[in-house]
Amino acid sequence: MSFIPSTLMPRIQPADLREAWLSEPKANLLSGLVVALALIPEAISFSIIAGVAPQVGLYASFSIAIIISIAGGRPGMISAATGAMALVVVDLVAEYKDNPTLALGYLFAATILAGLFQIAFGYLRVGELMRFVPRTVMVGFVNALAILIFLAQVPHILLSDNANRASQLQMNAIFIIAGLAIIYGLPRITKAIPSPLVAIVVLSALTIGMGFEIPTVGDMGDLPSALPWFALPEVPLTFETLRIIFPYALTLAFVGLLESLLTAQLLDDLTDTNSNKNVESTGQGIANVATGFLGGMAGCAMIGQSMINFRSGGRTRLSTLASGVFLLILILALGSLVAQIPMAVLVAVMIMVSIGTFDWNSIKPEAIKTMPRTETAVMVATVAIVVLTHNLAYGVFAGVVLSAVFFVRHVSHVVQVTSVVDPDNVERLFAVSGELFFASTNDLVHSFDYDSVKVKRVEIDLSNAHIWDSSAVVALDAVVKKFEERGISAELVGLNDSSQRLHVRTSGRLSAAH
Repeated sequence: MSFIPSTLMPRIQPADLREAWLSEPKANLLSGLVVALALIPEAISFSIIAGVAPQVGLYASFSIAIIISIAGGRPGMISAATGAMALVVVDLVAEYKDNPTLALGYLFAATILAGLFQIAFGYLRVGELMRFVPRTVMVGFVNALAILIFLAQVPHILLSDNANRASQLQMNAIFIIAGLAIIYGLPRITKAIPSPLVAIVVLSALTIGMGFEIPTVGDMGDLPSALPWFALPEVPLTFETLRIIFPYALTLAFVGLLESLLTAQLLDDLTDTNSNKNVESTGQGIANVATGFLGGMAGCAMIGQSMINFRSGGRTRLSTLASGVFLLILILALGSLVAQIPMAVLVAVMIMVSIGTFDWNSIKPEAIKTMPRTETAVMVATVAIVVLTHNLAYGVFAGVVLSAVFFVRHVSHVVQVTSVVDPDNVERLFAVSGELFFASTNDLVHSFDYDSVKVKRVEIDLSNAHIWDSSAVVALDAVVKKFEERGISAELVGLNDSSQRLHVRTSGRLSAAH
């Protein structure tokens, strides 16, 4: 019996099979090939960041891509080893660098546990919380990622880590410019074949044929020559092991899920389709659990590669599956050729992705003038934190919190109190409108002019107000008490059912904090 609820597994009806897998197979297969070629240097780079051998990132990339194509909730989205996940485990691997086998064991165990957490998140429907991420945070997330993608290419543009920098810098720049010319120029002539793929093939053939000395994929590290085997992580099965990997696994699960759901939301917007975020969470978990047993590091959705897939025509699950299968073929069967692909052309592809990912409309003067200042502040803060920390989760979390603070600040000042005296001068009616909660209670208490009331009875009409928490109840009790201290009877009327229940349950039982 499966431990994963059937509602969290992707359900493809026969009528939907063509749409999900077989729609425009040529475009999706070619797009998957472009993605696979771009995945190789990135997977190697992320392995280096994490402090492990290149094969760890490569094994993770093809296994996650293949599994998520079946188990995921967003067709056309690319998942593999990522920089955000690599940064999380840097300290874990470094702490046990004197024992590489144990370090890898802890890494694989943390990957498996992170996957189990993500499966649990899917079961708990955490994906539905995506609706609480404001649009401005999404824009900040996208813009920050575009900047990070470009910044990651700078060392490959300037050859800052290359011993032969002086002799290769000019030719490297020429190849990058040539790659961009093909990528942006070819679609003006034909769109039959993805222009990034043409750029990779043409410039690679030119490099091999002419013998140009410029950095290649092979310079990034050795490619694996054999398939991974299913194996248990080589760690002690003790509570001490759990104590060590638990914080890393939990962080991996949160960071991976956040990046995956934000990427899925972005693709939803670009394709005008909807995806099941809870299925995606479960699928990411299944992929990470399997990858941990196959000798790979934790991964998640890659917005950069997903954008390459989207820009190259990939829309279905076939493109995601193809990226994993082609990656496997490229590194095992065609490794010697792949190693000769110039890094410059892959840099050109990533620059295209960076330019296409950035939301240029968000920084146009007319957009900035019309957008509320608080929303601009949220977007800028999100971008700044992501770029400074290189952690998408930090930036998005800060953006959501800042948005919440601005929202609370705004609604706390929209409480209004108006009053009228009845013709017989017997009672006075106060009408309260707005949202009554902890941030608006101070304004509420001081909105009544107690000493100007000359009648013996007042009614406080709350028909257009809503009581959200006990702070509002305490504030209303304080208002009633202030009137009573002046010999005036005060009565609350017009409460809706929810507010009435909360008021009856808590009124008179709580006191204001001193």
